[in-house]
Amino acid sequence: MNIHFIAIGGSAMHNLALALAHRGYTITGSDDVIFEPSKSRLHEKGLLPEAFGWFPEKLNAGLDAVILGMHAKPDNPELLKAQELGLKIYSYPEFLYEQSKNKTRVVIGGSHGKTTITSMILHVLNYHDKEVDYMVGAQLDGFERMVQLTDENDFMVLEGDEYLSSPIDKRPKFHIYQPNIALLSGIAWDHINVFPTFEHYVEQFRIFVDSIVNGGSITYNQEDVEVVKVVEASENTIRKFPYTTPEYQLEGGTTLLETPEGPMPLAVFGAHNLNNLAGAKWICQQMGVDEEDFYEAIATFKGASKRLEKLAETSKGVIYKDFAHAPSKVAATTKAVREQYPDHRLVACLELHTYSSFNPEFLKEYRGALDAADEAVIFYLPESVAIKKLEAVAPEQIRDAFNRKDLKIFTHAAAFHSYILERVYDQTALLLMSSGNYGGLDLEGVKRLLE
Repeated sequence: MNIHFIAIGGSAMHNLALALAHRGYTITGSDDVIFEPSKSRLHEKGLLPEAFGWFPEKLNAGLDAVILGMHAKPDNPELLKAQELGLKIYSYPEFLYEQSKNKTRVVIGGSHGKTTITSMILHVLNYHDKEVDYMVGAQLDGFERMVQLTDENDFMVLEGDEYLSSPIDKRPKFHIYQPNIALLSGIAWDHINVFPTFEHYVEQFRIFVDSIVNGGSITYNQEDVEVVKVVEASENTIRKFPYTTPEYQLEGGTTLLETPEGPMPLAVFGAHNLNNLAGAKWICQQMGVDEEDFYEAIATFKGASKRLEKLAETSKGVIYKDFAHAPSKVAATTKAVREQYPDHRLVACLELHTYSSFNPEFLKEYRGALDAADEAVIFYLPESVAIKKLEAVAPEQIRDAFNRKDLKIFTHAAAFHSYILERVYDQTALLLMSSGNYGGLDLEGVKRLLE
């Protein structure tokens, strides 16, 4: 097949392009900007566009399909040419469904935890040499790509994102997959630029549960009130499997999971990760992995990329980086580090970076999210607010929203960097949370702080 990617540089898009090239397809693509690591990975496989920009002349009647990325606009010149030629245009979730419609589709949905749960499942399957097709939102140890597609594998494991599919397909991605086996980890309002009310957001999860094929199953977090409401209200003819956080204890800085064979040490920590683990176990069992084999494999799981990633640890302290940015994720991650390092001074830094986080109404969702920290810090750039064409957010609004009078707020990258890089670290746990890059913070320099 000959396939052209419009906006090939995206995280999911470039991984799909790599997967299809590996499968033997002829791949071309365009983008107006491509960042690392996508740029190097595409270049290595000969898929990096020769020049950045949009080139309608790349589109021709000989293409079997065009895959449209969310980064493109509805008036993209290449998209208009593809429409003019009558070419088959897919969003990447549509294409993944087409590739997996004859397989058993396993879809992991939820406002938080879906990347980690999907990663846990894939880690366990890989540990036991069980081959599956997959799409996951993080780079995993032992996996060359974040997407794999084959003709022969029976299962397709998909991280089910609730964000929109493409500029011309406004359906949430996870509405497209029609799972045979599904999981719902949690519901906490997000993406308010698309779902302006909590009710509108929750409705997407109702549609997801109702999209599970007849006779399929939903594994769901019984500790999340909204999840329970959505699942129990569904009249879809599916099996329903609730899960809860398993018993565990902390001993000498190690998390010990209670199992039928006794306490088992884990490489990950935090109640939210133990909850994720419980969901992953249920899914793996439905895919043919028994409980004992699951425990053996999960003991070696070190976490998904960008999720509680340890940058450094010495006698001076420990430094973690995490992708957390939504309120529920920030609260769970901060509590996890607090529990893991009870004798350390916890300095939790959050970069406000997303559209939602700059909305005055949504800001209130962060109330108490940093309460577990001894020192709470917010960093944001006013110019980021302006770029998103939102009203300016004042530091006092943020302080009130978090309900923390001692909240430190930085609005200049240099000042925030100095605060991080010039402080004294003594029995300190530093937690950096963001879906951005902290204003260009030198993470290698951060690692050296504990030397």
